[in-house]
Amino acid sequence: MSPGSVTEILYFFVAEYDKEMKISVGGGLKEEQENIEVLELDFEKAFGMIGTGEIRDAKTIMLLQYAKIYNLIDEG
Repeated sequence: MSPGSVTEILYFFVAEYDKEMKISVGGGLKEEQENIEVLELDFEKAFGMIGTGEIRDAKTIMLLQYAKIYNLIDEG
C-alpha cells in the first residue's frame, strides 16, 4: 500500500472513456503545478503486469481486477 493509505480514504470511479474525450497530452492544472502523465496500455498487457511485478500498487491492481471480473473491457 502507499504511505498514508492507512488513514486516507480512496474513491475509485469507473466510467467509459473514448479517445475523442482527451483534450490534451497530459493533465492537471498548470497554476497548481500538477504534472500528470497519461499512460495507456492494452488491458491484457496491463493485467499481465500484475504477475510480472511491474504493477504492484494495490489500488491499480484492484481496479484492473474489477474490470476483469465485470468484463468492462471490450477486447474486440
